[in-house]
Amino acid sequence: MREIKKMNQEIKKGNPLALLPLGVFLLLFVGSGIITGNFYKMPALVAFLIAGAVALLFNKKESLETKMNVFCKGAGDTNIILMVIIFLLAGSFSSVAKAMGGVDSTVNLSLSILPSNLLVAGLFVIGCFISVSMGTSVGTIAALAPIGLGIAEKTGIPVPLVIGAVVSGAMFGDNLSIISDTTIAAVRTQGCELKDKFKVNFKIVLPAAIITVILLTVITLGYDNVASQSYEYNLVKVLPYLVVLIGALAGVNVFALLGSGIIFAGTIGLLTKSFDIFGLIEAISNGIGGMYELSLLCIVVGGVVSLIKFNGGIDYILYFITSKIRSKKGAQFGIAALVSVIDLCTANNTIAIVTAGPLAKDIADKYEIDPRKTASILDIFSSCWQGVIPYGAQLLTAAGVVGISPVEILPYLYYPGLMFICGIVSIAFSKEIKESKKSSKAA
Repeated sequence: MREIKKMNQEIKKGNPLALLPLGVFLLLFVGSGIITGNFYKMPALVAFLIAGAVALLFNKKESLETKMNVFCKGAGDTNIILMVIIFLLAGSFSSVAKAMGGVDSTVNLSLSILPSNLLVAGLFVIGCFISVSMGTSVGTIAALAPIGLGIAEKTGIPVPLVIGAVVSGAMFGDNLSIISDTTIAAVRTQGCELKDKFKVNFKIVLPAAIITVILLTVITLGYDNVASQSYEYNLVKVLPYLVVLIGALAGVNVFALLGSGIIFAGTIGLLTKSFDIFGLIEAISNGIGGMYELSLLCIVVGGVVSLIKFNGGIDYILYFITSKIRSKKGAQFGIAALVSVIDLCTANNTIAIVTAGPLAKDIADKYEIDPRKTASILDIFSSCWQGVIPYGAQLLTAAGVVGISPVEILPYLYYPGLMFICGIVSIAFSKEIKESKKSSKAA
């Protein structure tokens, strides 16, 4: 207790008004969504640029040039730039693998080995595998939702239940995938390795996945099974996903891993004549293009957060949280609450992690929380909320593909709810993780 009190005394009280730029961002982003009914009407990048302009108005004692330098240093932080490069490589790999038919082959292979009496539960497992391999929940939903609709029509299983299983499986990989932008953002902001975060995160959410499989199996026992169907796939086209997944778990450098993944997938595409050399270049270009907005957003967020910190906003948050909590568990709950609120407001778990990441890092450093655990908390609590908000891209995509309301799917989103519970339990009953030397290194 004496050490904690001493720590509280050493922390600067900061300036709560310095957090106003973050409030401006949320007001613009959420306000426009409420007024227009479309939470993607206001681009997050534009909202953050306006927030950055507001941040520059604070601290009149400092010149505009000084504050711009602070912004630029924050935007060009090593972790931010490395994160952007990883995003561009991940986008290129996903695009090339998809262009050469990797997605279709992965989906069809999964369906071919799926027992007919475990269709919906199996669809969830397939979603887990595909989303972990692809690193995108929206892409997984777009690929599996039409198949789920066909299963529902042939078996009489309610469409929202089947689609709920698809979304649940997609969120499994969104949270865990080595090439998911949320995982990359979480480990980069907390300074740990991808494979270490994966191991800690996987242990936390595995019970949620197992219980989800059991629930879906029991609930759908009374429905007729769909007749078996032949699905065409090419095992060679599945290999790039497996190579990247295995390589990442083995600790291969992420840049070397994604770079070699692009070359491997591109070579397979050329040999199978899925595209020519110009088609490969176009796929790489499209993948990079798809990451432009996210990359720019990370750069701007880095600058805005740096200004908020310079103006005393981070000090105030640390002071406020420290004055309310008395333990590492309390600090972990604080980080979970922080990223949850931001995700509910922004409807984007990557934005939530990028925004909350630097704050979470400061809190974790103060309370000596293992960076692997902090990264897992950020990813788990942002993903579980992202999977259930009816105005998020995941549910909007799923509902749009099958022609139902996002609200209809909510009661069947078992995995996101169980993931939330597992996250709470992991904090409430947490034990100290013996941190290895490697866990403190960047991915």
